[in-house]
Amino acid sequence: MAERKGEISRKTNETSVAVSVHIDGNGTGKISTGVGFFDHMLDQLCRHSLIDMEIEVKGDLHIDDHHTVEDTGIALGQALSKALGDRKGITRYASIDLAMDETMTKAAIDVSGRPFLVWNVNFSAPKIGTFDTELVREFFQAFAQNAGITLHVLNHYGANNHHIAETCFKAVARAIRTATEIDARQANRVPSTKGSLV
Repeated sequence: MAERKGEISRKTNETSVAVSVHIDGNGTGKISTGVGFFDHMLDQLCRHSLIDMEIEVKGDLHIDDHHTVEDTGIALGQALSKALGDRKGITRYASIDLAMDETMTKAAIDVSGRPFLVWNVNFSAPKIGTFDTELVREFFQAFAQNAGITLHVLNHYGANNHHIAETCFKAVARAIRTATEIDARQANRVPSTKGSLV
């Protein structure tokens, strides 16, 4: 099987983003977006998905973090989609309930080629440090749309907003890890009766 790698460079008047991913890696990351909390969350996504990621972003942080976060989601989703190719042999579906201290979050994924996000996560404060909590959803919206995946994220409960955000990233990471793994029983088939997931 060919190496499942993807690279994307994206430059606008708001951001300059360079992303590379290797799906069959070991979770090694080199991440720099200029937004400390976001870097921490992307580290979790990388480590727990076991997808090697290099992410370098220069954005208009003098305005706010929005463009940086959203455009990173766009580029990361495009890189993942490119790495998946025709999606032949993948497990396709995965779901996990992930616990962290007092928090529990579910992520369910279908690497379907049909982008959709269902987001049922609420934060009790508008910020985690200096990071806008609404940007967690913005990242996953951009990521799901550009990766061509259906993604459902549900926070069952939690009190600490940092934990809520972190369980979202970790749960999605673990779901991606399982869904993109090669299923030995159908390694040469696209997992769809249509014969295509793109």
